Amino acid sequence: MVDLETIDLSGFDALIVSPGVPLNTHPLAAAARAAGVPVIGDIELFAQARSDLPPHKVVGITGTNGKSTTTALVHHILKTAGVPTLMGGNIGLPILGQAPLPEGGVYVLELSSYQIDLTTSLDCDVAVLLNITPDHLDRYDGFAGYAASKARLFAMQSAGHVAVVGTGDEASANIAQGLAGRTDDLMTIAPDTVIDQRRWPALQGPHNAQNAQAAIAVARALGIDEAAIEAGLASYASLPHRMQYVVTRNGVAFVNDSKATNPESTAPALAAFPRVHWIVGGKRKGDDLDACAAHLDHVVAAYTIGEAAPLFFDLLKDKVPVVEQSGTLEAAVAHAAAAAQPGDTVLLSPACASFDQFRDYEARGDAFRAAVEALA
Repeated sequence: MVDLETIDLSGFDALIVSPGVPLNTHPLAAAARAAGVPVIGDIELFAQARSDLPPHKVVGITGTNGKSTTTALVHHILKTAGVPTLMGGNIGLPILGQAPLPEGGVYVLELSSYQIDLTTSLDCDVAVLLNITPDHLDRYDGFAGYAASKARLFAMQSAGHVAVVGTGDEASANIAQGLAGRTDDLMTIAPDTVIDQRRWPALQGPHNAQNAQAAIAVARALGIDEAAIEAGLASYASLPHRMQYVVTRNGVAFVNDSKATNPESTAPALAAFPRVHWIVGGKRKGDDLDACAAHLDHVVAAYTIGEAAPLFFDLLKDKVPVVEQSGTLEAAVAHAAAAAQPGDTVLLSPACASFDQFRDYEARGDAFRAAVEALA
């Protein structure tokens, strides 16, 4: 058996690792750097293989929040328009595990910062940055290092390729300012841009306004006509666990937003509904819910769960009308359902990771659905 910590890497073409491998602490990554061996991932292998594929285009989408929805939405709009397309990267099947597209196809890739760190030659025809908020800081030299990782997506682009940047946060706005010399090749999405989302049932809330605007910008950059774009927006269905409508019972809507694993991604979910029974908590990533403060007037009652339950109870008890330290997701669902009135929304948007009580956010979302279905 080979000892990976003592293996001689000299003569290797590359070390190919999962994005989950922490490049800043793993000894094998350090050994590869010392031996001058590139450390890459599957996205870089795809980038290196592009010259052997039928002529195509690549869309790369990154950001702290919203990238899965935007990736799936772009993919859906392209399919609606009859364009051959695949999505991969940080969503769905790995891109190398799918059959190549025919000529004229578009690969739509969701890219985490970890995946960007592992590629050096991914030249996206359209590159998208939605937003940057503090996350994954254990992998970087502070927030600036995390933002710099996102910015590399644009540094890899050739002249004439399109950049789409949301400017609703300082870090993203600074990146857009650094790209300003690209003029016609730069499209920005201002946070105060108002669009009519009423025709798009699965794209409600301010966060989905940005996601939709980014997808529209990408589709236009790819030459998709306006009618096909509108048809795609109107027929799009939510991804599982991302503002996913579950059911309406006795006039109360139940919405699964388990993918909201930080306060910044929960805030727009609270903004999307006028009267919310909010299930919040889990393994917290910080000690506050400040990002949600502007929308707490939408919260009728909060039900705190998991490891963060006591802290979040204390944070919310003087800020929303009713707070309950429920502990478990099942108890929170039962108590919220009992208290909610017709027209209210019971929203699982935890603002936390799931690992204190669940395998992952998907298991948490599935448990929410099961608890809703189990209601008498």
